[in-house]
Amino acid sequence: MEWVKWLREIPDFPQPGILFRDVLPVMARPEAWKEVLDELECRLRPLAPGAILAPEARGFLIAAPLADRLNVGLVPVRKAGKLPDPVISESYSLEYGENQLNVELDSDLATKRVIIVDDVLATGGTVEAVAKLASRLSAQVVGFAFLIELVALGGRSRLDSGVHITSLLPL
Repeated sequence: MEWVKWLREIPDFPQPGILFRDVLPVMARPEAWKEVLDELECRLRPLAPGAILAPEARGFLIAAPLADRLNVGLVPVRKAGKLPDPVISESYSLEYGENQLNVELDSDLATKRVIIVDDVLATGGTVEAVAKLASRLSAQVVGFAFLIELVALGGRSRLDSGVHITSLLPL
């Protein structure tokens, strides 16, 4: 796991008391980024997904090349006001506030096996909201994938225990 040395920790961002784990320096280094994508692809391919859902913004950056490697569609899940109607919405809580996610209502997910991909699993609120949106679109969530899991925050407990969860770096 050579990629880990490129993670950056930023204290008090986006507000005091939060230690932000920045994965963007990993993505800027081709060897590290390839290592991350190779490992995620290896772990996710056996799940035979039909699509990947990803919340903005860093989730998009991870999910897009994975969707290409797995030859599946990518469904971006956006913050409120970023997608044209018709959309469906789901509100959620995160470590430092409330937010809302939207997905296009005409996303072709009915009966598809989907994986939800994001950079960090913290409290689980964001990906739990994405899973609810997937369910409302009649998709079957078969996996969650993260680069980093902040174990002490307990986010895993908010996710369906019968679904495959992978994190490359539990902290």
